[in-house]
Order: sequence, then structure tokens, then C-alpha cells
Amino acid sequence: MPIIVFGSLNMDLVAQVPRLPQSGETLLGTGFTTVPGGKGANQAVAAARLGAPTTMVGRVGDDSFGQELCNSLQASNVATELVLAEPGPSGVALISVDESGENQIVVVPGANGNVDLSDANRLPLGPGPSVLLMQFEIPLVAVQAAAKRAAEHCVILDPAPARSDLPTDFYSLVDILTPNQTEASQLVGMKVKSVATAMEAAQVLRRRGVSTVIVKLGSQGAVVASDLEVFHVPAFEVKAVDTVAAGDAFNGGLAVALAEGKSLRAAVVWASAVAALAVTKAGAQSSMPIRAQVEDFLLSHPSGSL
Repeated sequence: MPIIVFGSLNMDLVAQVPRLPQSGETLLGTGFTTVPGGKGANQAVAAARLGAPTTMVGRVGDDSFGQELCNSLQASNVATELVLAEPGPSGVALISVDESGENQIVVVPGANGNVDLSDANRLPLGPGPSVLLMQFEIPLVAVQAAAKRAAEHCVILDPAPARSDLPTDFYSLVDILTPNQTEASQLVGMKVKSVATAMEAAQVLRRRGVSTVIVKLGSQGAVVASDLEVFHVPAFEVKAVDTVAAGDAFNGGLAVALAEGKSLRAAVVWASAVAALAVTKAGAQSSMPIRAQVEDFLLSHPSGSL
């Protein structure tokens, strides 16, 4: 089953810092890199490296960053024919990463902010089933139009960054919603800090019309609520180096597992393994594991959740 990713492409400007700065504080960094990223592009690379046929749909600028972003996708076997290059700047993300791997991110949309209904209409939704993977780093009107077009397909939405202006009928367009704990807190208006509160938040979101909600809790794992069951998948224990793209790795892995027909529980375990491997390396797209690494990891880290 093919995977279509409709979303953002950004160049990540990453500063290594001893700790995350407080408001108004200036810190001396210890390193700086430019890394291809954007939640959409990251998730496309994650899926393609796991062996799934993956197409990226979105926009970049006609600057040097735009060409680098497309080159990076192509290097991971992501199809980029539907990535439109337009006059102006590409999107960028300003990222600070501390010594524990925690991060702060500011996204400047650039070309991503111009994605519109015409881009939603370019989605290659054929007669056969596909997985459509989306995020909120492009305008909501385009995301909503794409979800409507993909009504006969599997729509997975990573609601990042979280939005408070979602129409009441939007949730029913989404098959699987995958917020992290911060996004879940913003969407439901309650603090989500534990497995128990994540289960509460997931049920609130399901009552709004989403079939399945997966709340990503970082080191606490993931909580899943569907029509049939509610369960918790513990996180795999690894030494985190950089958590920047952990959620993107999870979503890419989830899309691949579901496209291959894995059960929901098995798909979440698979996605958790992909995310665990991603945080052991620095960078966004460069940290995404290949399929053999995930399979080897699962053999050496058996999960009791399967």
C-alpha cells in the first residue's frame, strides 16, 4: 500500500547548547549544523527508509535550501515529482538541542505557508487503498481538503503544532490522530503528563469523531484508544542523543506498519522501535533507521505488548 505524505519541508538550523535557554537569556552554543527537515519530509524519509513506496507532496522555495531539501528526499527514495518549487524562501526551523537531547523549535513556514487547495488536489490518490500522512505545518484549509479527498483511504494526522481553531467536523475526517503529550494537552485543555491522563485525553478526542487516538508520551511510551480497545505500549529503553525527530520517526513507522497490514497494537510497537532508534542519533532525516535495523532491534528488545 503506497504512502503519501502531504506536509512541510524545512531546513533545520540546529544549535547544540549545554541547556535550553530561559526567556531573554543568551547562551554560548557548542555546535551548529544545517539539516534537512520539516515534519512532512521527515515522516516521508522515515517511511521510505523502511521500504515503503512513498511520495511527498508540498512546496519549497527557489533558494538553495529548496534544492537541498528535494535532494535529501530523493537520496532516501522518496518521490518528489509533486514537490512544487515556487519563488521565495523555503521553510526553516530554528532548533536548540541540549546535552540530554531535549529541544526547543521555532518554525518559519516560508513556502510551506503557501500550500493551498491546488496542492490538495494534486495528491496521487488512486483507486486502490493508500495511507495519507499529514501534519499542521501547512495551512489548515489544505489539510482539511486533503482529508476530505482521502475519505476512502487511511488518514493519519500528526497535529503538530497543535491548533485551537479546528472546525467541529474536522476530527471525523481523521482515522488516526497522533498527538504528543503537549499537543494532546492543548487540544483537550487538560494537562497530559501520565498514562492515565493520556487515556482520558484520548477518549475526549475520540468523542469528537476520531476513530483511533495515539498519544505519544516520550519515555513513558504511547497510549492507544480505538473502538475496540485502550492500551499502553511502554517505550523501549535507549540512550537518547537527539529527540528532534522522534515523533516523525514514530509516525513514519506507524504508517508503514499499518500499510503492511499489521494489527494496531503491533503497528504501535513497530513505530515505537523506529522512534527509539531515531533518538540514538543526531539530526532529523539522518537519524531515521532502515528496515533491517528495526527488525534487528525488535529481535534484541522483545516487547511484552505484542
